[in-house]
Amino acid sequence: MENRKLIIANCSGFYGDRISAAKEMVSQGPIDVLTGDYLAELTMAILFRKQLKDPNGGYASTFLRQMEDVMGTCLDKNIRVVSNAGGLNPKSLAHELGKIAEKLGLSPKIAYIKGDNLMGSLDDFMDNGEEFIHMDKNISLKDAGAQTISANAYFGGWGVTQALNQGADIVVGGRLADAALVSGPCAWKFNWKRDDYDKLAGAVAAGHIIECGTQATGGNYSFFKEVPSFLNVGFPIAEMHEDGSFVITKHDNTGGLVSTGTVTAQLLYEIRGHQYLTPDVTARFDTIKLETQGKDRVYVSDIKGESPTNTTKVCINNLGGYRNSMTIILTGLDIEEKAEIVLDTLFESMGGKDIFEVCEVQLIRSDQVDPQTNEASFALLRVSVMDKDQKLVGRLFSSKIVELALSSVPGFTLTSPPSNAMPAIVHWPALVSKEKLKEILVIDNQEQEIKPVLFDESAGVVVNETAVFGKKDFGKMEKAVLGSVFATRSGDKGGNANLGVWAKNRDAFEYLKSYLTVGKLKELLTDMSEFEIEKYEFENLYAVNFYIKGILGDGVAASLRSDPQGKTLGEYLRAKIIDLPKSIL
Repeated sequence: MENRKLIIANCSGFYGDRISAAKEMVSQGPIDVLTGDYLAELTMAILFRKQLKDPNGGYASTFLRQMEDVMGTCLDKNIRVVSNAGGLNPKSLAHELGKIAEKLGLSPKIAYIKGDNLMGSLDDFMDNGEEFIHMDKNISLKDAGAQTISANAYFGGWGVTQALNQGADIVVGGRLADAALVSGPCAWKFNWKRDDYDKLAGAVAAGHIIECGTQATGGNYSFFKEVPSFLNVGFPIAEMHEDGSFVITKHDNTGGLVSTGTVTAQLLYEIRGHQYLTPDVTARFDTIKLETQGKDRVYVSDIKGESPTNTTKVCINNLGGYRNSMTIILTGLDIEEKAEIVLDTLFESMGGKDIFEVCEVQLIRSDQVDPQTNEASFALLRVSVMDKDQKLVGRLFSSKIVELALSSVPGFTLTSPPSNAMPAIVHWPALVSKEKLKEILVIDNQEQEIKPVLFDESAGVVVNETAVFGKKDFGKMEKAVLGSVFATRSGDKGGNANLGVWAKNRDAFEYLKSYLTVGKLKELLTDMSEFEIEKYEFENLYAVNFYIKGILGDGVAASLRSDPQGKTLGEYLRAKIIDLPKSIL
């Protein structure tokens, strides 16, 4: 490990990511730390179901398979491993890692971090004044009367730092903040202090960039034609420097691309405004500077940080009943009339549409005039329902649709057989006082408490003045698709979604920020018009970000949208035809 930098690699962006990535990252080039992010709001619900079947489960089991492949190599090369794969049960994961090590004849020092799981003490927290107010709905958890199935507070990176200081080879946690997987090792390597906010903010930005794996190296990238190859896309690497600056890159001879564009796209993923809040520092994303340093190398610097708040986020999941969806294919002529007949017949047979707590119908007009293929004549009628009665929205609902097969409109068929209901897991984002949490590091069979980082009144805030431009004449206009000039990245934030849009140069950005107002976005995407939308400008990234409230309902596992994670919103916008200046086309 060179004194001047710390090379941190990611091998997982979600639970289910490429299994071979861990082996690829430790064998294809030099790294000092291997990280993996396995947790999302939906993942916690999945792990809850696993723990119901096996009380010793509740962690990301794929991490064990990866560690079996690389544990020996990591020890040989002195590569530390840091992950949040512990999910709901980091203790059991650490125990299973020990069994793998014993089988392989290895003796790594394994540490785990616990205390984020609040399920056993929610009532005590509420009795002591923590109301767990929904961050969007302003309702307390107690008033909601919900059946909570998981509740995990976000921890920062100082537990990881302390574990590494005490010689840990592998550190696993539960709901460690994604960026903590990078900030923790950096504070260990460079001996940062808790109030080194600018340096920590740099590590947080790096953590945010690499946390989603190949999304930073060409995956899901709007200008995908710039990517040389999508074969064996390399996972991202952050070469961290002592001052908090870093280089984003990937191993040689891998597919994908690292450019200021791919890094910008990931910086805009799942954010809200200029301040990116973590338990250890508030990173100011409106101060980040990007520079191309060479092929597949982007230098990131100048990130400013502010003191963190006295609270941290809690990812709460409640059982909100059950949900189901069925999609009917309607074919050819008179699509709207056919849809009306199908819906009238279906709901009449079930006793009316109002028997469901939630019922949403979507007619997707994918059919074409004078179709050239059979499939080009199809339209899709999607019916989605939600209710606390599992039987009602289960086979009773889906079988009633199947029963229409021979007694409804011509050209009627289905995309799937009748299906059972799935649990509707309602995401409940809330805040909790850090002082009331107890983060515990377990290493060498000893427990050590990690004190939280609290708000520092003397630290001040970053004042970042945005340039003010006069009204500019952009010259002659031409009709063109928005995506011919602008790139996008969108994703879910609980029941909300973000939609980041960025330009490649100053002139295009000036037009973007003046043209694409909240009103214009609602005009272009008419199905967004009912939602409250916030707009933030990032002059440093030539970008704007829209935060769309409530579009995903109660989160991924309860949303009835065809795209419950908001992944398609960006490309939807890029397909719109707008007026663009000839000068930027």
